[in-house]
Amino acid sequence: MIQDSDKNFLYLADCLPKSHPAFYNRLIKVLCDFQIPFDLLPYTKDIWAKDFMPLQIEKSEYVQFIYDPDYLKPPEYHHLHTDPNDVCNALNQSTNKSRVVLDGGNVIHSLNKVILCNKIFNENPHFSECGLIKELTLLFKTDKIIFIPWDKDDFTGHADGMVRFVNDNTVVINEPTNENHLFEKRLRSSLEEAGLEVIEIPYIAPNDPTYISAKGLHLNYLQMNQAVIVPVFNQATDDIALRILENIFKGKRITTIDCNEIAAEGGVLNCISWNIVK
Repeated sequence: MIQDSDKNFLYLADCLPKSHPAFYNRLIKVLCDFQIPFDLLPYTKDIWAKDFMPLQIEKSEYVQFIYDPDYLKPPEYHHLHTDPNDVCNALNQSTNKSRVVLDGGNVIHSLNKVILCNKIFNENPHFSECGLIKELTLLFKTDKIIFIPWDKDDFTGHADGMVRFVNDNTVVINEPTNENHLFEKRLRSSLEEAGLEVIEIPYIAPNDPTYISAKGLHLNYLQMNQAVIVPVFNQATDDIALRILENIFKGKRITTIDCNEIAAEGGVLNCISWNIVK
């Protein structure tokens, strides 16, 4: 699969500059400073482009999963449901259609490995567990699929709020907070049992477990071929997280951007990005 470190073009939802103009202007300045080309996706209903856009497997091969998140099923959230077919048709982007229900934010991958939150089994009752794993193996072109536990406090069940690949053998996770000690232990165990080295990044969890804010999720950074952009939140963990990531991505251009506005809605940089190789 194509790694984030090889991706050289960025798409953002066309509703982002309308809903968060100040943040959008800050981000565009960073993209221009690092010469990262970008464009806007048409016909979007919310800013989380990663979730509804197809997954690029090879340079000219894209898989479109069924975008039907359970958290958007209540009538009051229907207006936030983007139809990826409308977007892809407008871009003249062809895709291979999958029968699997899956948000892009729940797909974390390196060159040869994939991490998914096990909420995917709840979302696909039309598959047996073995049948779903077989289907995913064919789609991802790898049998190295690692399933991590679902933190029920996170209604999305997205892996990109819990873990990111540094390379095929190393991942970063949030520093334990003891907010949910059993879950944190299960998450680390699932990764280490898969043979992955784990690096912790500081994280301050919200006091209210029902709070949707993604404030503090430094690991939801945007990685491109040109640079790594790290979200910061005007809090004590900002400098520590940056130093850790600078050490991880030695030799790579790295910068920060204040992400408080979009974090308040439940996601950060990886969530808003559809980054591809052109």
